[in-house]
Amino acid sequence: MNLCIKKVVLCLFALISLSASAQDLAEIRSRGVLRHLGVPYARFVIGNDSGLDAEVIQLFAKHIGVRYEYVPTDWHNVIEDLIGQGIQYKPVVHAHGSRPIKGDIVGNGLTILPAREALIDYSVPTFPSAVWLLTRADFPVEPIKPSGNITTDIEATKAKLTHGSTFVMENTCLDSKAYGLDGKGYRLLQFTKSINLNDIVPAVLKREADMTLLDVPDVIVAMEKWPGQIKIIGPVSGEQRMGIAFRKTSPALRQAFNEFFVKLQNDGTYMRLVKKYYRAAPRYLPDYFRNIPGER
Repeated sequence: MNLCIKKVVLCLFALISLSASAQDLAEIRSRGVLRHLGVPYARFVIGNDSGLDAEVIQLFAKHIGVRYEYVPTDWHNVIEDLIGQGIQYKPVVHAHGSRPIKGDIVGNGLTILPAREALIDYSVPTFPSAVWLLTRADFPVEPIKPSGNITTDIEATKAKLTHGSTFVMENTCLDSKAYGLDGKGYRLLQFTKSINLNDIVPAVLKREADMTLLDVPDVIVAMEKWPGQIKIIGPVSGEQRMGIAFRKTSPALRQAFNEFFVKLQNDGTYMRLVKKYYRAAPRYLPDYFRNIPGER
């Protein structure tokens, strides 16, 4: 390799190294701002600066000594806006090309899913979830009788899918493929009316489908928003976890958040925020919250 080629190679390595380091904690501190990519969803993000995840990330920004900035996005673009690449999910998930990086951290009730873990790194779990089957209160299908065995309850819930049409949503926690529902003869309807998960329950109430898959945080909000109008049939998944998302080139930022979040739980601040936004969460998912300090 001649001298000119060696210089070019060294320059390329330097640029790659600079690009990677420019996305981590030191560069964010130097820049003086932490950009929070968020999708309005349930009560994790409400508007520009409120919601459970929004408040946690604001406290984290203060913890690392920078200004907080909210960057709105949507479910189709949130991960792409974080990693600066396009994403294809078929035939297997992979990132491709390049696009502008718009934020440093994602927090909007993002369920930890294997397909996403191929693209991003998650924090320690920040909230529990699960996917349940929900319908209108007047729809003629009865909730399952809990057996005490989650596998038995899931099978009993899936049997209820034969009674009507059900909304699902690709590449989200409501993806029917994740729960073995495809090819079983169920009437599964892809929810395409919008890319906002908050619009699914209103569509069911308008009788655009009989039932829907829905994750627990959204179920909690829906039960409070439409009391007496909806009912839970049963679980479609076991307990899941949600987390804050980071680029794979931001290990120091992720580690700093994890250490911060443990302190937030231990000093009771986390449960104070949970009580503010999801008062009923400890009742729906008691195993997760039982050992976390703070007033219930």
